[in-house]
Amino acid sequence: MSKIIKTIHLTETDISTLESILRQSTVEARTYIRAKILLLKYEGYTYEQIADKLDVCLSAVKSCVQRFLNADIDTALNDRKGRGRKPEISDSDITWVINRACERPKDRGYAAELWHPASFTRFIHSIAEEEGHPRMATVSESALRKILKKAKMKPFKVTCYCERRDPDFETKMHDVLVIYKQVSMQFNEDGSLMPFEGMPVHTLSYDEKPGEQAIGTTTDDRPPIPGTDRYSAIWRDCECVRFGTLSLLAGIDLLTGEAIPYISETHKSSDFVHFLKMLDAKYPAGDKNRLILDNHSAHTSQETQKYLNSVPGRFEFVFTPTHGSWLNMVEGFFSKMTKQMLNGIRVSSKEELADRIYKHFDEINQVPVPYHWSYNLDDIDLEKEDISQIVYEVVNHKAASQENKDKRAPKPRTIKCAKTEQLNN
Repeated sequence: MSKIIKTIHLTETDISTLESILRQSTVEARTYIRAKILLLKYEGYTYEQIADKLDVCLSAVKSCVQRFLNADIDTALNDRKGRGRKPEISDSDITWVINRACERPKDRGYAAELWHPASFTRFIHSIAEEEGHPRMATVSESALRKILKKAKMKPFKVTCYCERRDPDFETKMHDVLVIYKQVSMQFNEDGSLMPFEGMPVHTLSYDEKPGEQAIGTTTDDRPPIPGTDRYSAIWRDCECVRFGTLSLLAGIDLLTGEAIPYISETHKSSDFVHFLKMLDAKYPAGDKNRLILDNHSAHTSQETQKYLNSVPGRFEFVFTPTHGSWLNMVEGFFSKMTKQMLNGIRVSSKEELADRIYKHFDEINQVPVPYHWSYNLDDIDLEKEDISQIVYEVVNHKAASQENKDKRAPKPRTIKCAKTEQLNN
């Protein structure tokens, strides 16, 4: 006959540990009950009273107390390692599933590009027996999800990145930063522009923003109603009217902050040449216009080359690296313009869209703010740089292909609005 234990001895540390467990809100239920059993037994309750008080079976109470007496408080509170049901899915099965998840459906003869949880489960079921993993022939979709989650794999999603394909990326980036450093040296400490020394050079950050949609509404927008949650924003009918798209060509003068726009229905060499002619007419004769721009084909076409040859020494181009347009400061200008002006814009025609874009530029140019680049400029020492080796015009080998030589692109189709007619004149 087993000895009846009336009470157990707990140290102050044991009592503090058990009471701390009872105060926790996220502790496991079995740990909470075992801590309560030990405290009640310490207070002198019988096994039957504890079982009745905690609504647990008598054997669970006796087992908890006996584990404490045989070992310590940690043994009483926690299960022994290795207890419970053994895992049915082996490490070999898990490794096999992870390897299969690295394959794409099309490589296995399916039409899909990516696995879907359901399709991946069916795929695993279909090949498990054949490839020596019979347990996985009946594995559930949720079990496969857990395996992939634990392995930190998401074969159902795609994350995009930009491959660096320009072998001269670092050199070209350095060249652009040298130009920005040179521009920054033309400002006094108070931000005012210092006079040019020698030939004036106007540095512009240039890019295109094609595909601007002219979208109209089918009904008038409804204004927000104060004091309401449902009508706190502007209400707009979900249907719309599409009038077409426009291309915005723009540059910002890095010395004055002035933004120079040109809007066309196309995005071709003839449009770019027209923009260059605008700059040629804008700045005094004899000054040099330096453009920082990307590697679009219109910037190096035969028509562009032909125009540059007609105005020798007037323009200099500094090209950003391939996939390095983020180095061009006009990109930040376009981003700000999209957020502040183009988002949610609705018009009645392409002409209205062009007029409003030109008006936005007029508003900006009322108080122009020069853009300043700061990233990595501290590493640039102009005394050690040869500017003449950085700035270059469009070279012949980047011009149009042989079959397109002597062919001239058609004149750009411009939008007939008041501002465009003024620019063309």
